[in-house]
Amino acid sequence: MRNNTIKAEMRRLLAGARYEVLPTASIEDKIRACVPAGHTLTVTASAGKGLPATLDLAERLVGDGYRAVPHLAARMISGRQELEEIVARLLGCGIDSVFVPAGDADPAAGDYAGSLDLLRDLTEMGSPFAQVGVAGYPESHPTITDDITVQAMWDKRHHATNLVSNLCFDPTTVSSWVKRVRSRGAVMPLLIGMPGPIERAKLLTMATKIGVSESARFLSKNKSVFARIATPGGYSPERFLERIAPTTREAASHVEGLHLFTFNQVAETEVWRQDLIEQLDSSAVSPR
Repeated sequence: MRNNTIKAEMRRLLAGARYEVLPTASIEDKIRACVPAGHTLTVTASAGKGLPATLDLAERLVGDGYRAVPHLAARMISGRQELEEIVARLLGCGIDSVFVPAGDADPAAGDYAGSLDLLRDLTEMGSPFAQVGVAGYPESHPTITDDITVQAMWDKRHHATNLVSNLCFDPTTVSSWVKRVRSRGAVMPLLIGMPGPIERAKLLTMATKIGVSESARFLSKNKSVFARIATPGGYSPERFLERIAPTTREAASHVEGLHLFTFNQVAETEVWRQDLIEQLDSSAVSPR
């Protein structure tokens, strides 16, 4: 049974949860139809769709009244000149927050072999964005050893303002990882990455829209996704939140909020978020 402390923490995490979306043709209309203006949405970048799709959608979302956080996939950007052009474009439309992954482009488009190279250039450019996010990995990366991911996160601490945990379905693993990150001295604010209520059939459809090569890459990196979703009781976002709450409520964890992987199921995710907030509010017991 959830006590009031856990309920309050779950509500805090849900209240400011941001949504990750993929730049498909129909996603903007879906967002406008169900997500309140002012909400934060991050826009992914894929080698299949190209970075212009990410930047275009981010610009339109800002015009629609949302806070957009485009992914600047380092391996998709040719070098410093293109980066400067992207920065000028984003600042010009009012975007002050980005997320910088390495990206899956193979081979890389130019000078950036990974995200650290691009982050260093942003710093040399005077740190033009108020917020710069980087990825963390609660579970082992499929192609990079743990030692390298740990070192990379440490190297990025002077260039980034927040850390976003990669997709993980195991709350015990996430809680343990948060404590390990803090024990290593990394104190930047953390956003917990988690899926919302995902329907398996819609996830398969989205994988097809991403593209065959992109889907194959996604599946190879997230083999547990379909198994967890397909198994009854295999994944419950409510249970996940309840189990990480004791860790995230600790001041030393520096957990700022949630990063919800929607796989473009934004309507379902928003309904779930609002319903759960309402349930937590109505079931709260006033102290005597």
